[in-house]
Amino acid sequence: MMLSPELIRAALSLRGFNTAAAHSAMSPSPRPLKRPADKPGIPHIGAVLLVLYEKFSSPHILLIRRQDDLKYHPGQISFPGGRQEPGEQLLETALRETQEEVGLQRSCIEVLGELAPVYISPSDFLVHPFVAWHPGQPELRKNKDEVAEIIETPLGLFLDPSMGCTEIRIMNNTELTVPFYRLGGDNVWGATAMMLSELLERLKGAHFFV
Repeated sequence: MMLSPELIRAALSLRGFNTAAAHSAMSPSPRPLKRPADKPGIPHIGAVLLVLYEKFSSPHILLIRRQDDLKYHPGQISFPGGRQEPGEQLLETALRETQEEVGLQRSCIEVLGELAPVYISPSDFLVHPFVAWHPGQPELRKNKDEVAEIIETPLGLFLDPSMGCTEIRIMNNTELTVPFYRLGGDNVWGATAMMLSELLERLKGAHFFV
């Protein structure tokens, strides 16, 4: 079955979908899935774009590896995106950041919907993921100030059982069990892995992966 905008829309609109279970499957533990009610202040707000497209007759998803000198999540694998600017709609944030980071023009992208927001407790960010379709293989150009590498990844790779791994890490003097996807020499974990998990489970629910 070919991936299509219609199928992706169906996956994003599934009734009764268990978002919490999809996120929990790839969430570091113990770590809150929601911002604690007693935490002072307000979270940073951001948005990312999950861009899907066909390449070599195979569905792909666009990832980036962030530069090592960035303030938030340096060196990590993520989706294009960033912090919301004052007066900006969340979708505008995702589209603007994607164009700035990888040169993908807004006019070439069809936005299909969104996934559930993901809270990142270490940086106190609430990130809103949007899902988009690019017809054909996109022309990409990385912003070297922010992006170390553009990673075009076949979506089916994440279904390989050998891709899913777990390790113990010590972060902020706390021992965490961290699930991740092994992608070559990189690990896809945290919020990015949680978003991927939701997307994959939704596509399974729409009977794309059989």
